[in-house]
Amino acid sequence: MSDREMLDVGTLTSWLDSKGVGTGPITDTVPLTGGTQNILVRFVRDGREYVFRRPPLHKRSNSDETMRREARILTALGGTDVPHPRLVAACDDPDVMGFTFFVMDAISGFTATTDVPEPHASSVELQHAMGLAMVDAAAALGRVDPTALGQAQVDRADGWIGRQVGRWRKQLDSYHELDGWPGPDLDGVDELGAWLDEHRPAEWSKGIIHGDFHFGNVMFRHESPEVAAVVDWELATIGDPLLDLGHLLATWPDPNEPRTKGLARRLDGLPSRAELIARYGETSGRDMTGFDWYQVLACYRLAIILEGTHARACAGKVDEELGKRFHSVSQALLDQARALVSTSPQAV
Repeated sequence: MSDREMLDVGTLTSWLDSKGVGTGPITDTVPLTGGTQNILVRFVRDGREYVFRRPPLHKRSNSDETMRREARILTALGGTDVPHPRLVAACDDPDVMGFTFFVMDAISGFTATTDVPEPHASSVELQHAMGLAMVDAAAALGRVDPTALGQAQVDRADGWIGRQVGRWRKQLDSYHELDGWPGPDLDGVDELGAWLDEHRPAEWSKGIIHGDFHFGNVMFRHESPEVAAVVDWELATIGDPLLDLGHLLATWPDPNEPRTKGLARRLDGLPSRAELIARYGETSGRDMTGFDWYQVLACYRLAIILEGTHARACAGKVDEELGKRFHSVSQALLDQARALVSTSPQAV
């Protein structure tokens, strides 16, 4: 993929001129890598660094709306204490470049999945504070008034908690449309779905959820353990913010593993699961008694999402080895959820 395919510099320059964003030429364009299919390009204009975000080259049917939704989320977060990239300007007219896109401020920081620099790499104290800072960022998001996204979207979230199992089971069943998939060969998926429906919390609170909250979507400051920004908001919606903590703990590094999967290096100072749950409760004011349900839901949901890659691999649409690896991760998530269910007070 060439830089020219990813970014039409001339059109972007004219569009930025129309929005009053800097002057002069765009320089120093650098594609950014990450776990998303969407394209990000860092660039400089008038001495400032920005990031251009657009859909993949081969757009999906919902790509333009995904960009619009992410831009709306970033707009809603403006002025809050949630660390996020500041939205500079958004284009919701696909005729300008053939797709919708937006420009945001570049963030100075690092992602622990690709790099853990000093002094963080050698300091268990900083690593411990990094973990707590992630929970604080999630709690801050949970405090944002969801009506910032519009009352209509808040109203659509009615019944969110009751729809979760059916919504994700429907997605799992949809993989039968892919030739070669052997079906949901995942131990525990049915029993977990039944447990989630049976133990669904009677009360829950609406809020904005990130939807994919884990180390790969968090940038830390170089000079401190603070979160510089939570990134990749394309799955954000309104639901119960406790799901973000559930997702974080579902993907939290196992302290008993000889090496830390998913991070650039082993971080021995990270807080325990109990510390993270207690911190979220203190920071958010939420009652964490029934939290296990949200971590089980996060495991169930993420396992089904990742199984989609396995199904596409079976159909020859993605790399076979990647599909096998994701299938293994899906099973590990379900095993984690079953272990949690077996010890949860909610299981009684």
